[in-house]
Amino acid sequence: MSKIRVRLGINSYNIYIGSGLLMQTARQLRENGFAGKLAIITNPIVKRLYGNALKQSLTREGFKVTVLPVPDGEEQKSLEVAGRLYNELTDFYSERTTPILALGGGVIGDLTGFVAATYLRGVPLIQIPTTLLAQVDSSIGGKVAVNHGQLKNKIGAFYQPRLVISDISTLKTLPTQEFNGGLAEVIKYGVIGDKEFFAYLETNLDRIKSLDERLLKEIVYRSAKIKAEIVEKDEKDLGLRNILNYGHTVGHAIESASDFKVEHGKAIALGMLAAGRISNKMGLLDKTELVRLKSLIQRADLTTELPRLEVAKIIQAMKHDKKILKGKVRFILAKALGSVFITDEVSLSLVERVLVNWNEET
Repeated sequence: MSKIRVRLGINSYNIYIGSGLLMQTARQLRENGFAGKLAIITNPIVKRLYGNALKQSLTREGFKVTVLPVPDGEEQKSLEVAGRLYNELTDFYSERTTPILALGGGVIGDLTGFVAATYLRGVPLIQIPTTLLAQVDSSIGGKVAVNHGQLKNKIGAFYQPRLVISDISTLKTLPTQEFNGGLAEVIKYGVIGDKEFFAYLETNLDRIKSLDERLLKEIVYRSAKIKAEIVEKDEKDLGLRNILNYGHTVGHAIESASDFKVEHGKAIALGMLAAGRISNKMGLLDKTELVRLKSLIQRADLTTELPRLEVAKIIQAMKHDKKILKGKVRFILAKALGSVFITDEVSLSLVERVLVNWNEET
């Protein structure tokens, strides 16, 4: 088992990464001072795969457990669903000291985190991510949110978990498409801050896709470590942390414009490629490095073909992006693989030109 300490003063916490950690949850909870009752929020698939066994394990260790299933899908990240969960927590007589465990992927983690941040003005949150995307990204750093008005993560808060338990053995039951979606976020870490990690992915991608446990642990650890170091320097996303949004400006807009029919991982892959092309057109990112980025995205079985969406609709969604400052859309652009910067000097006309001419580009 590997451990990463996220150092945020009184909000500091540990991330544990390894195989078979799920059934050690009771020990981790006790070591962090928890006892008595707890709630698990999960989806029906994860409940069947892991939730029931986790509940039995915790019950045997003396915890009183309720499991609150939420149907699968991005549309569940809503104020309406959060309201239903508040009622169910109330029926369970949850208190301010009652931890809520987020067992699942990014949707469950975001929704559960939002509920934990707002129920009784904040109750303890434990993240137990079961997807690659959640283990390397969304479970770390305390961004919790729900969607609103077809806009992704529009209503949310910064609310750090007390603990993150990443059991890499859960990745072996992921649908291939969902695992590949998580690879988009893994590739992102190589682009934003570690060119050696990008090269490592190029060399080892086939074995990673074969679910080699040693390599899975390595990519989860290295990705989580990069994110933790960035979050430590900028917890509230006031500057440096923006680089974690590489690929997300266009990516989130594609998700919104498609009414969330384009999956997150695919949308972020397209967003990274769009940002690469914008950077190349601005004379920053060398063409050979752009080709390497596209090649790795393709080898990860992530789409490089833009879906049939109105470009105007994508641009409009970008104008509602949370990263807008003083009316300008902030982009994260690569100068080279492993080195990015934040700018608000990207014209929407350039973005539109890249999207309109998408199929003519490398």
